[in-house]
Amino acid sequence: MQIHSSTQPPVSSKSDILLLFFPENLKTCGNLPAAVSIFLREFEKSKQFAGKKGEALWIHRPKGLQAEWLLFFGLGELSKLDAATISARIGQGIKTALSKKRPTLAVGFHGVKLPPVTLVQLAGITAFHASYRFDQYKPEPRLKDERETKITLHAGRVASPLKEVNAIGDAIGYAKNIANQPPNVITPASLAQEAAALGKQFKLAVTIWDEQRLKKEGFGGILAVGGGSHNKPRFIRIDYRGGGRSAPPICIVGKAITFDSGGISIKPSDRMDEMKFDKCGGVAVLGILRAAAALKLKINVTGLIASAENLPSSSAYRPGDLVKNLSGKYIEVLNTDAEGRIVLSDALTYASRLKPRAIVDLATLTGACVVALGNEAAGLMGNDARLLAQLQKAAERSGERLWQLPLYTEFHEKVKSDIGFVKNTAGREGGTCTAATFLSAFVENSIPWAHLDIAGTAWTTKEEPHRAKGATGFGVGVVVEWLRSLK
Repeated sequence: MQIHSSTQPPVSSKSDILLLFFPENLKTCGNLPAAVSIFLREFEKSKQFAGKKGEALWIHRPKGLQAEWLLFFGLGELSKLDAATISARIGQGIKTALSKKRPTLAVGFHGVKLPPVTLVQLAGITAFHASYRFDQYKPEPRLKDERETKITLHAGRVASPLKEVNAIGDAIGYAKNIANQPPNVITPASLAQEAAALGKQFKLAVTIWDEQRLKKEGFGGILAVGGGSHNKPRFIRIDYRGGGRSAPPICIVGKAITFDSGGISIKPSDRMDEMKFDKCGGVAVLGILRAAAALKLKINVTGLIASAENLPSSSAYRPGDLVKNLSGKYIEVLNTDAEGRIVLSDALTYASRLKPRAIVDLATLTGACVVALGNEAAGLMGNDARLLAQLQKAAERSGERLWQLPLYTEFHEKVKSDIGFVKNTAGREGGTCTAATFLSAFVENSIPWAHLDIAGTAWTTKEEPHRAKGATGFGVGVVVEWLRSLK
């Protein structure tokens, strides 16, 4: 799907469907085109439409307009909405419009108090979410013409960010497609193949280390976690060079456990099928590098993905083991289901050795983050206030929520091991924060670092009004928005 824009009034559109968004207070909408105003007054008076959240009103062959269908959709009370909620409302409206299965859709806005460029970007990327379906294995997948609906955004005479919208939207859809694949399709080796294909398509340098190379280099954390599976682990490096030759890179690090049974500390069987999504952090790295290359960002970005399959067997690592990771330090294993931080310890050690400008990691790391923030926001932690503030601002622009959590000194005491350097779990209390504190032990203090715990936001377990069930592609939008802001 491609998003288009127009500086013409939406009422002039000849699209099959004209979708117009309104806030709950219709009086704030200003001067409306006569044809729209007549309908709006009529249906407001009869109490059929008042702009309430999720309220939809279809009009067939509206008089005075060229569209076959006119759809009024309510955003609700805008003063109570942030960018993420507005995005969800827009997505719900677009998804409602797409249910008519018409090839062209025009979208207009009235009374939305956002900068036009921001509005177009939010609406455009949201349209990708609303139209996405993972139907590759369905007996009757969607027809090609159904997938290629043309969506035109009407948001006034603005410098259109459509290049960015389409690049980010494509990258999010690409990440969703990989994340939604079952674990017998995406293994560490096939994920590495996806990275190699991405490198070929966008002329990125891709380096893949197999089990033998990981042993040679001392990646003991990744090897330990992947030791129980016949699908052997991989470490993937992807380099995009858009900046100066000697400029230090931004390192984007991702956890990609292609299936997480919990290992010897096995998970309950209920909903274990969702553990194919434990690769979403690493898959987001692929999406971020794709977008960076498509947008030709003027910076250097290095993506690092630690990938393994965590299964129980006679060769699996055990509770009580000591694991020597790439830093040469020993990790005491208390729970083999706290495996993400172990593979990331190798990747973050490697990233630090590159002397990067900054490190941002993404991981479906802790169930504690889901308990704390639900599915509404990712946890944000790190060692650099400026970097954290930059990411928060990028989140506000992208419509992906981040919520900062602390890394208190007391958490460092909690992760200390009695027999090694650190232990891989400090118990239930403050679990998200102690997991991030564990990660911080493998990042050089002089390097700005941020950790995004996306455990609650990486996928959704049900069909939602604004997006499909499954992977969400979370993290691609906010990190790319942050990268775009850098000089």
